[in-house]
Amino acid sequence: MANRPAPALGLREGDREVLARLTRATSGRAGLALRARIVLLASEGESNTAIADKVGVSRPTVIGWRSRYRDKGITGLDDDQRSGRPRTIDHRRIVSVTLAPPPKRLGVTHWSSRLLGQHLGVSNGTIATAWREHGVAPWRSETFKFSTDPELVAKVSDVVGLYLAPPENAIVLCVDEKSQIQALDRTQKMLPMQPGRPERRSHDYLRHGTTTLFAALEIATGTVTGACKPRHRHQEFLAFLKQVARAYPDQELHLVMDNYATHKRAEVRDWLAANPRITTHFTPTSGSWLNLVEVWFGIIERQAIRRGTFNSVRDLNAKIRAFVTGWNDRRHPFVWTKTADDILKKANRQTTSNTDHYEMPFRLVNLGP
Repeated sequence: MANRPAPALGLREGDREVLARLTRATSGRAGLALRARIVLLASEGESNTAIADKVGVSRPTVIGWRSRYRDKGITGLDDDQRSGRPRTIDHRRIVSVTLAPPPKRLGVTHWSSRLLGQHLGVSNGTIATAWREHGVAPWRSETFKFSTDPELVAKVSDVVGLYLAPPENAIVLCVDEKSQIQALDRTQKMLPMQPGRPERRSHDYLRHGTTTLFAALEIATGTVTGACKPRHRHQEFLAFLKQVARAYPDQELHLVMDNYATHKRAEVRDWLAANPRITTHFTPTSGSWLNLVEVWFGIIERQAIRRGTFNSVRDLNAKIRAFVTGWNDRRHPFVWTKTADDILKKANRQTTSNTDHYEMPFRLVNLGP
């Protein structure tokens, strides 16, 4: 009789998605995720005994949470108010003190749970509980930056309009350079990854010089035209522009790039004027993230440079070129998804400085295997 399947538990409308989200949550209470899983399994007609075996609890526990959900819905999965003496420590006061700068006599920039506990005469566990309840994290710090470009709106609208609606029969290329890439060689051979153990490398290293990677990303296909140069001057940039022009000999080109001084030298402007099929579009000051090639620079940094070992600049350049070749074999488009209005709303000073979440304005599309 104990193993007889119980009737499938009926879920309220919309609860299945909420329960599934609770089981996947990494920041919530583990107990709540377990209860949500019990209810989901019960809704699929699993027996109480089978559910108990799967989630690692007793059969009466499963029966209890089934009943709680049946009577109260998802709110029934929360903990009941505990008995005992009511809380005497005001968590709101703890948070209020946390948000204020510590006294100068302490010589610290922010509170730790132990330091604040000593200051208020409570345990550091109480401090941590109050912080957790109110979402306060003094140990975290982030940065923000406002663009002071007077042409911010025009430049954002221009570049984003180019991404969302590129001109017909034209190629849109995002152009920039990644300078000061170091050829670092470890003092000992790297120890390869093994089951249960990550790849390991020595802490110290040897420097063998630097290189600068110039790159042009075609947003429609993801194709990258690249070149490694020993220096980062207008001469090298102009030589790279000529290389890009040779790579696309017959098409009209639209180049997205930032306001770096090298890009605006007279020699560069004169060459562009002599090649009217090439049109430049500048990102706003402090807005280089608007240039999609920066995303690709992040990819090559993570996948080829950061963990690489190079015994010379020539070796570094060869491995960068190998990555570019491999990338072009498996390339995929870079698709911009946000309008200029969406982005400019984020640029508002009143909201940007206290934004809780930022959604990336682009997505990568992989059309290959």
